[in-house]
Amino acid sequence: MGEPLRSDKMSITVPSDVAAELRARAGQGNVSAYITHALVRQLEHDRLGDLVAELREFHGPVTEEELAAARAEWPRS
Repeated sequence: MGEPLRSDKMSITVPSDVAAELRARAGQGNVSAYITHALVRQLEHDRLGDLVAELREFHGPVTEEELAAARAEWPRS
């Protein structure tokens, strides 16, 4: 069996209305899991943004022609 995941206890401050909606959506006992899931998604988003910036720096910006070609190949639902 693998090692147990290590957790760090943190304290955050949020507006009362946000906290109330969070508790309503997550359930009182699942607030930490809800916030962890949201943070993981945000960190993935941030890393993707870092990659896009790195690629743009290396290859230059995407041209309108490249964007149009990519959109033409994208499947439509």
